Amino acid sequence: MDRRGFIKASTAGLMASQLVPTTVLANASVSAKLPKRLRQGDKIRLVAPASAIFDPDEVAIAKESFQAMGLAVDTGQHILDRYGYLAGQDKARAEDINQAFADPSVQGIVAIRGGWGCNRLLPYLDFANIAANPKVLLGYSDITSLLNSLYHYTGLVSFHGPVGMSYWGQFQAEQVRTMLFDANATQMQNLPADDDALTMRSNRARTVRSGKAKGLLVGGNLTVLSSLVGTPYLPDMRGKILMLEDVGEAIYRIDRYFSTLQLAGILDQLAGVVFGHCTECEPQKGYGGFTLMEVMQNYLRPLNIPSYVGAQFGHIKDNHILAVGAEVELDADACTLRHLAPVVV
Repeated sequence: MDRRGFIKASTAGLMASQLVPTTVLANASVSAKLPKRLRQGDKIRLVAPASAIFDPDEVAIAKESFQAMGLAVDTGQHILDRYGYLAGQDKARAEDINQAFADPSVQGIVAIRGGWGCNRLLPYLDFANIAANPKVLLGYSDITSLLNSLYHYTGLVSFHGPVGMSYWGQFQAEQVRTMLFDANATQMQNLPADDDALTMRSNRARTVRSGKAKGLLVGGNLTVLSSLVGTPYLPDMRGKILMLEDVGEAIYRIDRYFSTLQLAGILDQLAGVVFGHCTECEPQKGYGGFTLMEVMQNYLRPLNIPSYVGAQFGHIKDNHILAVGAEVELDADACTLRHLAPVVV
């Protein structure tokens, strides 16, 4: 990408025996806390809180992508560690996150990848330290655990969006500039494919239940979010707008995860739902069973709250950045999700 063009466009340890730090429990579901905006020359730190990175070039490419956006980049101490399929031992991966928040020279933190492992870190996060040092935290997929637990215990607004190993092009760079540099309130609306078709043939969103709703945005990856049900790390869902996406899941599993949210009483508490892409979730053995849309309709329509599916976020190339913990307005008829105020200060 054109680095000069981007810059010109921009303005200017917990004990293992503790499940949750008792000093933080009283502050669960606190009011939202906005991180400081990023500025040209700020340092971000790449961390690996989940699966291992097997090719160091992936780290190099990620660093170069953020450098092209005018940012300085360093890496967590354990970013290239490996413990089985994880990027090092749980305490070591958590230590990199705690240190990144505590380090005054670091203004932003980006997960290099998702995969699996963030749930295992939660008992080792220093929520008090994180609350005292609010910073931009960006990632998605397995990073859903971090985004939602940090919001729940500290009030920190964090960002569901591309990881370091994602494809970084002009669309993603513009998302970073507009939301995280320029502090503009943004709106997610599906964009047509870059072709000469007379109407949108792909990337279409679809209304499940009409209406508008306002609330604080929570959620992320459906599989990961459902794994937090019954734990002390799941945010209060009352009156929330829930965003969901997934990848590589059989439709019966999507059904299973929705049933978990339903049986836990979570779906009945919501003000609205937006589902992004379920990448590589095609019906198995043809269409003899339920389609993905039929599963969505089965769970969402009876709620009688605004909802739509097919929004432009998830495991896709042009992945919108959405702010967990920020106030949004969902318009299920227009198939849009709008941040009602800037999400950095």
